[in-house]
Amino acid sequence: MSWAGKILRVNLTAGTVKSEPLNMEWARSYLGSRGLGSKYLISEIDPKVDPLSPDNKIIWATGPLTGTMASTGGRYTVITKGPLTGAIACSNSGGYWGAELKMAGWDMIIFEGKSDKPVYLYINDDDAELRDASHLWGQSVWKTEEMLKTGLQDPLLRVSSIGKSGENGVLYAAVVNDLHRAAGRSGVGAVMGSKNLKAIAVRGTKGVGNIRDPKAFMKVTFEKKKILAENAVTGQGLPAYGTQVLMNVINEMGALPTRNHRDVQFEGAKDISAEAMATPRESDGKKHLVTNQACFGCTIACGRISKMDEGHFTVANKPQYWGANGGLEYEAAWALGAANGVNDLEALQYANMLCNEEGFDPISFGATVGAVMELYEMGVLTAEQLGIDAKFGSAQALAHFAEITAKGEGFGKEIGQGSKRLTEKYGHPDLSMSVKGQEFPAYDGRAIQGIGLAYATSNRGACHLRGYTIASEVLGIPVKTDPVESEGKPELVKAFQDATAAFDSSGLCVFTTFAWGVADLAPQLQAACNEEFTTEELEKIGERIWNMEREFNNAAGFTAKDDSLPKRLLTEAAKTGASKGMVSKLPEMLPKYYAARGWDPEGRPTAETKARLSL
Repeated sequence: MSWAGKILRVNLTAGTVKSEPLNMEWARSYLGSRGLGSKYLISEIDPKVDPLSPDNKIIWATGPLTGTMASTGGRYTVITKGPLTGAIACSNSGGYWGAELKMAGWDMIIFEGKSDKPVYLYINDDDAELRDASHLWGQSVWKTEEMLKTGLQDPLLRVSSIGKSGENGVLYAAVVNDLHRAAGRSGVGAVMGSKNLKAIAVRGTKGVGNIRDPKAFMKVTFEKKKILAENAVTGQGLPAYGTQVLMNVINEMGALPTRNHRDVQFEGAKDISAEAMATPRESDGKKHLVTNQACFGCTIACGRISKMDEGHFTVANKPQYWGANGGLEYEAAWALGAANGVNDLEALQYANMLCNEEGFDPISFGATVGAVMELYEMGVLTAEQLGIDAKFGSAQALAHFAEITAKGEGFGKEIGQGSKRLTEKYGHPDLSMSVKGQEFPAYDGRAIQGIGLAYATSNRGACHLRGYTIASEVLGIPVKTDPVESEGKPELVKAFQDATAAFDSSGLCVFTTFAWGVADLAPQLQAACNEEFTTEELEKIGERIWNMEREFNNAAGFTAKDDSLPKRLLTEAAKTGASKGMVSKLPEMLPKYYAARGWDPEGRPTAETKARLSL
C-alpha cells in the first residue's frame, strides 16, 4: 500500500517520542505529505493559535510515493501555522531527507510543545530519541549537518535543520536539508526555532517495500519516466538550464518584476540568466555553472551547482565560499537580482549561499530588500539606519543586507520580519509586494493575469507553486492561453491549484507536471497503493485539500479582503512589454473564481461544496 503506516509523535515539553499508527481513512482521503499533514495539523490546533507559541505544532510529512522508484520521489513537506502570514504554511523540499525518513519506516513526524533547551531528534529505523543540541545551537545549517554526521559517525545520515535565522526568529526562516534543498517559504524554520528544535537526523535502512503491485508499479513508472525524458521542458530545458531558463523568456515578454515591481523588464536580465551562468567569466575564464544535480529518484535534474569567482569582492577574503555550492535557481536569481535592480551574478550567488547556509527564504528576503531600496530612494530610510548606501542596483547593499539578516544584526532584524511589517512600520504599506504577508515570486500579475489571480487566492500567501499557470500562459502546457487575457483564467487557476495539491500530496515533484497530468499520476498511485485512485478521485482529493486549507484560513480570521494584490498591480499600469498600459484584472476575475470553486461571495465554501467533498 506504499504508506509506512506509522507516525512519530514528539512532545518537546515532556521530552517523549511515541509511535502511532497512521490514520488510514485520512490517508485514503488526503493521500499524504501536504494533504495528510495538513489534515493532522488542522485537526489538532486552534486556527487562531500564535504561530510561535508552544501550542502551535509542526509536522514533517512524506507522501505514499516518497522513497519509491517513481521519478522525483524524494519530496517531503513541513506543515504548520506560518508566522510570516498567520495562514496555513506548507513548504515542500526535495533532496534526500524525505526518502530517508520513509526508508526508516515513518510517514510523518508531529512535534508539539516546546523544549526548555535546544534538542535534535535522532532516528535510526525504528529507534527515535530526543538528544541535547546545545553544541549545535548557533551553528549554521552547513556546520550542523557536518557536526551531526561526524559526531554520530554516519556519513550517510540525512539532516533537516535550521540555521541562525530560524533561531533568531526571521519570519521567513527555512528548514534546510542536504545543504541547499529547502522547505523555503512561509517561515516554517522560525516555528522550528521557537520550539528549540535544531535538527532531525535520520538514517533509514528498511527501504519502501510494501508496494501493492510491484510489477505493475515498475512498468508504469518506467513508462512515465520515458514521457519526462521525451518532453522538451523536463527532458531538455530543465536539465540543461534549470529553472533559470525562464529569466530571459519572462523578461522579454515584459513580465519580470523589477525594482520592487515599479517596472516589468530588467535591462540587466541577460547578466543574471541561465545563459550567463554557462558562459566563461571575463575575470578568470571559468563558468559560474559547474554541473546540474538531481534529488532522490529524479530523472529531471534541474538543480544547479555553481562556483564563484574567488576574486569577487564578496568572497575575496572568505575562502569558505570558494567551493561548489547550490544555486542559482530562477526565483532566487530574480528576487536577489531584478527585484533590486542588481545584475551582478556573483553577488547574487553570494547572497544565495548565505540564504542556504543560515536557512532563510531568498524570495521573501530579496523582495523585502526591494522594498527597503525603494524606501531608501524615497528618503524614508537613511544610510545611517541601513549601514550602507542602498540605491537600486547596489550589489554591495545586497551583500550587506544578506550578511546582517543572516546574523540577525542591526537593520537585518527588521529585514527579517518581511516586507509587510517593515513597510507598515515606516508608513508605506503599499510598497510591500505581498499577499497575506508573503512576498511575490518572479512573475508580474499585470503581464500574466492568471498568476496574479493565483497569488491573490493562494492559501499560503503569494506563491507560484500553488497553481503554476505560467505553464499554460507562457509555455503552452497543457494548452496555450493568452497571458494578458483574463477570460477563462478563474477556471484555469482552480484546475492548476487542485492538480498541484494532488501532486504535492503524492510525494512527487510539481515539476513533473510540465509533462504529466493527473492521468499520469493515477496509475502510479493505483499500482503502489490502491486501485481507487482514479484520475477523477485524485482531482477530487486535490479540491478537498484546497478547500480544507481555505476553511482553516477562514477560521484563523482571513476574509475575501485578503484575496487581493498590492495597489501597485491594481492601479499602476505596466510601462513596457506586451502588457504595456495594463493593470491586473483581479476585481473581475475573483468573483468568477469563487463561483467556480463553489464558494459564497465572501470566499467561504458553501454547505453543498463541503458535502460534495466530504469536509
